[in-house]
Amino acid sequence: MFSKKTKYGLLAMIALSRRYGSGPVLISELAEEENIPKKFLELILLSLKNASVLASRKGKGGGYYLAKTPEEITVGDIITILEGPLAPMPCVSVTAYEKCPECGDEGSCGIRLVMKDVRDAMADILDSTTLREVIDRSNAVVREKNQVLDFDI
Repeated sequence: MFSKKTKYGLLAMIALSRRYGSGPVLISELAEEENIPKKFLELILLSLKNASVLASRKGKGGGYYLAKTPEEITVGDIITILEGPLAPMPCVSVTAYEKCPECGDEGSCGIRLVMKDVRDAMADILDSTTLREVIDRSNAVVREKNQVLDFDI
């Protein structure tokens, strides 16, 4: 399960993606629109900026904006920046591997084999889904909902 930090980070990045090319957005504006505590959002955006997916401008007309296009940033990028490795257990992590102390034979450990499949499936989806695709999917659902006719009598 992902933390609130990651959920808020995804919300903020999607909101900034929707405004891509429109200039910087103030933290206070983003926090209010997405219902995210402002101080918490500041920490989240700073982490994303330090990882080079966001940039900021100070002063009048300042705020945060995407440092890359929505097509270049994946959901997996954001989750990894804010949450750390996608692996459910350290023994299946690509970037933060640790051997389990209880495991006698890692190669035949059933738990490890299943958790590796989980990690691989999550990574396949999250690392190939861009912010643009998230927005497009969301917009398609909204369009579909608006076209539904309801004939209740």
